[in-house]
Amino acid sequence: MSTYAHLQEEAYRANMQLPKLGLVLFTFGNVSAADRSQGVFAIKPSGIPYADLTPEKMVIVDFEGNTVAGNLRPSSDTKTHAVLYKHWDKIGGIVHTHSTYATAWAQAQRDIPIYGTTHADHNTVDIPCAPPMSDEMIQGDYEYQTGFQIMDYLRAKDMSYEEVEMILVGNHAPFTWGKTADKAVYNSAVVEEIARMAFLTEQIRPDVPRLQNSLIKKHFERKHGPLSYYGQ
Repeated sequence: MSTYAHLQEEAYRANMQLPKLGLVLFTFGNVSAADRSQGVFAIKPSGIPYADLTPEKMVIVDFEGNTVAGNLRPSSDTKTHAVLYKHWDKIGGIVHTHSTYATAWAQAQRDIPIYGTTHADHNTVDIPCAPPMSDEMIQGDYEYQTGFQIMDYLRAKDMSYEEVEMILVGNHAPFTWGKTADKAVYNSAVVEEIARMAFLTEQIRPDVPRLQNSLIKKHFERKHGPLSYYGQ
């Protein structure tokens, strides 16, 4: 068995969740899964339809973005994943999609406001949208710089990647992460659903107010606080 078989299987299973959850069309997305003990991650190969994927086709890459194992080219977004793994040592999975509603908010260059308790179950803040990248960053090492665009914006907003596990990149699309690849996929589905709800909310009532702070606190802490009581 390959040294990386467990990691390839994890990445494969996570990638196959994207079409099942309606988060990708054709090849518009990718998931990676990291093994920090080996200093590598497995990621979807570039441009391969989901129906044609197998665990063995997952490409193994180190945190510098170098291919370690695999015969296929890794995702074109590999350098973004590598940057985030290298600098954020508590994540084990990353997802990038072009899911419809989250991408629409990214194209509008807007944070997704916290309008309801579904949002507050997962975040106490608006889902941030980093500004579009500068011409210099785009014309340089684009995918590598995308990782820094994400990190720099969270830092500028005084947000921790351990607390806010999702972001939009302006004019681009969402990125999510988590302790595992499965959690990153979960977060990707969450940001898409919150984006859809927020869009519909603004259609029904354009002047809708943000959720009151007491409800934000209650719904977040009952799931994530020290006295949480949601679930078994």
